[in-house]
Amino acid sequence: MSRMLNAIVAVCPDLGIGMDGQLPWHPVRLNNEFKHFRKMTATPSVEGKQNVVIMGRKTWFSIPEKNRPLNNRINIVLSRECRAPPAGAHHLAPDFSSALRLVETELAERTDQVWVIGGSSLYKELMQFPGTRRLFITRIMKQFECDTFLPEISLDKYRLLPQFPGVPHELQEENGIQYRFEVYESIDELCI
Repeated sequence: MSRMLNAIVAVCPDLGIGMDGQLPWHPVRLNNEFKHFRKMTATPSVEGKQNVVIMGRKTWFSIPEKNRPLNNRINIVLSRECRAPPAGAHHLAPDFSSALRLVETELAERTDQVWVIGGSSLYKELMQFPGTRRLFITRIMKQFECDTFLPEISLDKYRLLPQFPGVPHELQEENGIQYRFEVYESIDELCI
């Protein structure tokens, strides 16, 4: 696979990413953080193409129904249980590898970037997947109760980039919650 794979996620200090199928800080809204998510995942770098978002079934159903599918993006939902795409989803795949094959075959001409948007096991699979990968992490500076976690980012496999185009590097704050955007790039494949 030659296409850059990206993941985007907001994490608490303990790498918590969810609680009871919601973001840990729910019902507090971080509108600027959400705008960052939307800008990164919905803005293709090639005119006339669309980005793909790949997510697990639980992540799909955690998105408010009025916001499904995520607009201006091709939505692929992973599920071994569903026989057809959930209402509103564009495509269904049984696993991550199948979703990537779909991107490289049927969707190849329409697709620009690929974004993994959750959940935990899908992030883990992406982080171990061969090829160049980028992790767009929002570090929430406040701890909330969590029951779902991002796997540890191995600093012998990823390096924190000092800056990245379009990603603010200064400390952000909304509704009394501070956070910082970080971008990591895989280093294990840079020698190829």
